[in-house]
Amino acid sequence: MSNLVSIIIPTYNEEKNIRECLNSVLEFNYPLNSLEIFVVDGMSEDKTREIVLNEFCALHPNIRLLDNPKRTAPFAFNIGIKESNGDYIVIIGAHSSYSKDYIKNLISWHKKLDAANIGGVMQTEVRNKNKTTSAIIKVLSNKFGVGNANFRTGSKKVVAVDTVAYGCYKKECFDKFGLFNEKLTRNQDIEFNKRLIKGGEKIYLVPNATCTYYARETFSGIAKNNFQNGMWNILTVFYTKDFKSLSLRHFVPLFFVLALLLPLILALFYWQFVFVSALALVLYLLLIISVSIKLNDKSTSFLNLVFTFFTLHISYGTGSLIGILKLPLLAIKKE
Repeated sequence: MSNLVSIIIPTYNEEKNIRECLNSVLEFNYPLNSLEIFVVDGMSEDKTREIVLNEFCALHPNIRLLDNPKRTAPFAFNIGIKESNGDYIVIIGAHSSYSKDYIKNLISWHKKLDAANIGGVMQTEVRNKNKTTSAIIKVLSNKFGVGNANFRTGSKKVVAVDTVAYGCYKKECFDKFGLFNEKLTRNQDIEFNKRLIKGGEKIYLVPNATCTYYARETFSGIAKNNFQNGMWNILTVFYTKDFKSLSLRHFVPLFFVLALLLPLILALFYWQFVFVSALALVLYLLLIISVSIKLNDKSTSFLNLVFTFFTLHISYGTGSLIGILKLPLLAIKKE
């Protein structure tokens, strides 16, 4: 008999994505009567709820729509966990679709590995292919773009990691380590996974469980998303009071922005510091030019690649800097 698996899907205004996501879940080659699926919705203002209720809940009794009045992801995760009866809990995103053997392979690996959480490889894709979006795919799948996030860059073998996307957790993890930190609008999964590792548990990435993540398709979309990611890196440290709740790669863009900005501030007193900032920029540009030359092909353009790397890193690092500047105000509010 197959283990009962609880699947949690947080949503907010996902009318463009939720059909494909749920259809891919229903196509899993895992017994449907061993799946319970919770769509935890942050009171969407588009047709998300209507689609879920009329097209899925009405036809599939194992799909339920739950309300998340607080709207953000950690509340959705925790609402779903409290409703779950499964031996394993899988938290997935509505922005993605999943391979047919996604659940089957994750459960299979849980029976072979001593792991608290196991996740698969995220393949970045877009719905509208052009030279700009092709550049975005390449950058978000490249180590120079996203660091050593193996779930994004891929792996040909099973590897121990510090976090995974759309992971499959043993339910007892939440009994032992608590729920997701509801103060963290972002990074709540990374912080929880760090808690697992700190408690002596293991997390693995496996290559034969894959999903397709549909990325934002404009430079402005990439910039807004990564600004928030960068800012929440700093806020995560603030709320958890623990630098180890994240990894060094999460702060590299901040170091780059500071390498550009601090010498310019010092140049107000000693103008020669301008050259330090200029040197940092030149070295960075040489790096992204070199990587972009290697990645360039007929599907995209060299300039699109360079600009995507620059947009990603600058927006992420600037977000972290703004996060630092917010800390005094947050500290006052906390008091």
